[in-house]
Amino acid sequence: MRLVRWGMARSYFRGHEANRFDALNGLPLAGFWQRGLGLAIDLVAGTAGWVGLEMIGARLVALVCCAVVPYATNGVSLGKCVARTRVVSLVGARLGFWQCVERVLGYGVALIEGMGFLQYFWGDNRMCVQDRMAETVVLDLRKSALRVGGVDDEDARMELVGRR
Repeated sequence: MRLVRWGMARSYFRGHEANRFDALNGLPLAGFWQRGLGLAIDLVAGTAGWVGLEMIGARLVALVCCAVVPYATNGVSLGKCVARTRVVSLVGARLGFWQCVERVLGYGVALIEGMGFLQYFWGDNRMCVQDRMAETVVLDLRKSALRVGGVDDEDARMELVGRR
């Protein structure tokens, strides 16, 4: 039985334009609560860093936690690692630094707008404001989701996760 109401049904990326979209076609997208868990852990880690390094400047700490770390790890942060999600670029094989900065700014826009995070439920490919701004999607990296999404090969899964 599929729960369609409130975005409970599993959703898979549907590309329709470029070759990059073809490469992402059929990959499982992260769920709302899964994405929320990752964001909450990143906020807690960022706040801990903010308090610990207040003398350096809170903005610098927030930029490092939310932009530099995902850029350096190609879409994975502490929260995303725990939630087993990964941010992937729609325009290239690797996340660009400015895409990571745009995602950070997108979080602010989503909070100010009030409905930014809720766009997940009606947007194409479960994209929120920060995803649209940075041209990214968030993938579900749990083995069960990847298997259902058609990624059975362990080498392909490890490449997707970014470990090879």
